[in-house]
Amino acid sequence: MLNQAVLVGRIVKEPELKITESGKKVSNITLAVPRSFKNSNGEYDTDFISCILWKGVAESTVSYCKQGDLVGIKGRIQTRNYEVNDEKKQAVEVVAEKVTFLSSKRQEEAE
Repeated sequence: MLNQAVLVGRIVKEPELKITESGKKVSNITLAVPRSFKNSNGEYDTDFISCILWKGVAESTVSYCKQGDLVGIKGRIQTRNYEVNDEKKQAVEVVAEKVTFLSSKRQEEAE
């Protein structure tokens, strides 16, 4: 069996580091990933993909990345179930094993 995801996209909002009740460091980010094909209107749609970063990956991403930065993420897809107001829901997200910092939007604008 194989569960592997590779994404390249821009960070949607400023990453934040949180500490779980058990003391683990975690960051939840959303990655904007444009599709590689045009829709019926001739435009490129964008997917917004939730990603979870743990421990050192979370720390370094929060330290070095900002909103709008281009990153590559290698990880695995997971699903989890939760309830909101007695309604069962399911979330699909990518658990990042590695984050590669590709470029900073601020750096591109300065050039």
